[in-house]
Amino acid sequence: MKLGILFSGGKDSIYAAYSAKKQGHELACLITIISKNPDSYMFHTPSILQTKYQAKAMDIPIIFQKTKGIKEEELKDLEKAIKLAIKKYSIQGIVTGAIQSVYQASRIKKICDKLKLKCLNPLWKKESFQYIQELIKNNFRIIITSVSAYPLDELWLGREINEKFFSDIKGFHEKYKIHPAGEGGEFETFVVDCPLFKKKIQILSAKRIWNKDSGRYSIEKIKLV
Repeated sequence: MKLGILFSGGKDSIYAAYSAKKQGHELACLITIISKNPDSYMFHTPSILQTKYQAKAMDIPIIFQKTKGIKEEELKDLEKAIKLAIKKYSIQGIVTGAIQSVYQASRIKKICDKLKLKCLNPLWKKESFQYIQELIKNNFRIIITSVSAYPLDELWLGREINEKFFSDIKGFHEKYKIHPAGEGGEFETFVVDCPLFKKKIQILSAKRIWNKDSGRYSIEKIKLV
């Protein structure tokens, strides 16, 4: 089946695409929503403009759609982008990286039903610690691009998800109830290499921006190698 990937550049959307491809589906295009609202109910915002490099690394076309990020209204912009994907790439289904968010999954499913598309959620209800281990085992190189929960501090920005990360996040989950996959918004991510990439992403410059108890890792310059 020809699929459009709802694509944020983070671990969930790319691992969902990877899972769909392993199932034999064709990744026809990426669909990225650029929200003006940093606290969008639906869409990932850190490093969203850098998704163009990931698209090049995978050699998959990408559709960009802007939205003001107004709750519920932003769904109209998502539908507009999906309609364009149907027209340009003849997609038959949509892949999401939804794991636990019923809010996101139900609204995307509603759009897919309206447009007569299949809706695939390969990560839905996946056990969190198993998921992080799968990412590491399958050679996904992922960095943290934002944090917004104690005790995650400025030093976590730009940090890679690896065995040390797994150990630390497990301890924080037990002590502070931090979700190990960041499903509570505790952290967000950006993938710099994975089995879908034909080229790796090298970050040439980035800076940590910290504000009281949260922060983001602003990627300024990238090249493909």
